[in-house]
Amino acid sequence: MTELSQLETPCLVLERGRLAANAARLRRRLAELGVPLRLHVKTAKSLEVIDFVLGGAKAPITVSTLKEAEQFFDAGYRDILYAVGFAKHKLPRARALAARGANLTLLVDSVEVAGDIGGFPVLIEIDTDGHRAGVKPEDETQLVAIARALEVAGSIAAGVMTHAGGSYDCGSVEEIAAMAERERVGAVAAAQALRRAGFAAPTVSVGSTPTATYARNLAGVTEVRAGVFVFFDLVMAGIDVCRQEDIALSVLATVIGHRADRGWILVDAGWMAMSRDRGTAKQRIDQGYGVVCDLDGHALDDLILTDANQEHGIVARRTGGTPPELPVGARLRILPNHACATGAQHEAYYTVHGSREVVAVWKRFSGW
Repeated sequence: MTELSQLETPCLVLERGRLAANAARLRRRLAELGVPLRLHVKTAKSLEVIDFVLGGAKAPITVSTLKEAEQFFDAGYRDILYAVGFAKHKLPRARALAARGANLTLLVDSVEVAGDIGGFPVLIEIDTDGHRAGVKPEDETQLVAIARALEVAGSIAAGVMTHAGGSYDCGSVEEIAAMAERERVGAVAAAQALRRAGFAAPTVSVGSTPTATYARNLAGVTEVRAGVFVFFDLVMAGIDVCRQEDIALSVLATVIGHRADRGWILVDAGWMAMSRDRGTAKQRIDQGYGVVCDLDGHALDDLILTDANQEHGIVARRTGGTPPELPVGARLRILPNHACATGAQHEAYYTVHGSREVVAVWKRFSGW
């Protein structure tokens, strides 16, 4: 068997035990609240990872690209929500997938786009937190106009969807719980407005990893979407959605040099391996480009990746001073700020299970 010390670097390491524990934790939470998970596959973009998380069940999934939809359909997944505002030029691909048997649901937030789509179930995107796209839940006129445009075009106003992305900026668990309730109330109100106008709107879809974790009431919600919880990352740890030791994903790197005069250790994992995401910079603790760990995944002496060039990473103590002695050739693991962005830089997960031995190599795809 191959061990981590034998791998080419940089590469992705996935702790299977943490992956399993993270998935089980959210499943238990949603079961307590009586709402099913529609797993978002955009974080993993891997058939093997998603099959592992779902125990082989071909359950409903959420995607962020049509490539994800196509890849997972080919692997047996049939109920697929494409949870990004739809663009008309993508209709041929969407129709080809539907013609092959996919139950593909699309997303819109305007009358203009709604009028371009025919023959699909469609959710109307709701903005419950000012974070991104969507119709305000109290804008009943716009909601009904979109639903009617869908009906005229030959599609079905299947309900509403919202994403509480603002939860990533919350400063406490109580704030996240309040955001989850705001998300729920807004989505349910929008669906009720559609029903008053004569549309069935059976689906009320909400979700983000923080709100899925800390929601206390999901009355009126029919499904929860979340994805980053399978791996977690430093941004999630920074808002107390997980512990740092729950993070299942890391980047394996090799020490390639030193700058003793600057207190630096140089590694072969720069922003091409870690991504440029600096999501912890606005949190209580700035983790730079990632937290540095030993080969077993234990954090090392307050070391972080303080800076990154394309292929060079600069490791130093968070507060300055002399770093520990790590010789050229030593292997390190770096926890990422944003699992989705870091994963996107790589082609495979080198999976371990409580040791340094690689027990599986799970492929990862990218593209749109």
